Amino acid sequence: WYEPHLERVHEDAVIRRNDLLQLEQIAGGYPSRERFLTELTLDPPDATSDESGPAMLDEDYLILSTIHSAKGQEWKAVFLLNGVDGCIPSDLGAGTTEELEEERRLLYVAMTRARDQLDIVIPQRFYVTQQRRAGDRHLYAQRTRFIPDRILDRFEPRLWPGATFAQAARAASRPAVDLAARMRGRWG
Repeated sequence: WYEPHLERVHEDAVIRRNDLLQLEQIAGGYPSRERFLTELTLDPPDATSDESGPAMLDEDYLILSTIHSAKGQEWKAVFLLNGVDGCIPSDLGAGTTEELEEERRLLYVAMTRARDQLDIVIPQRFYVTQQRRAGDRHLYAQRTRFIPDRILDRFEPRLWPGATFAQAARAASRPAVDLAARMRGRWG
């Protein structure tokens, strides 16, 4: 039903039609639409368009990858962003013991992609926008639970220019807040 619209709207209708047929074939291999869309979101397929030419590598290039897409790959340097609870493990993947173990395995995959250099970026806080009740604000971040204090001596700490270790230590020493207890106390 879409083909007449495709030809009417796009000059490269044949290429787009072939892309859609390929996508349909891939989707047919999944047990459900939800599973297919989840996998597609986590690990999008490579471009199949005839317009995409061969990759051209030069001395200054960057490969941006998800952890899921990095499986089986290896790079000279890896920068792992947001090594904090809520990101690693993801809020959505921290419900059961099995989900937590899968998140731990994903961190292992990410960390073992680096041949020479691994940088784990652990932000001190996040700026959150468009929150109805509390409005825009900063939230303090906590280092991922998968990198406990007992192994910190295996990492070389570095701070963003302008930050001091005293500032970082003060932020890290703040007591953890038990939000569930606060909520129970407020609403019984």
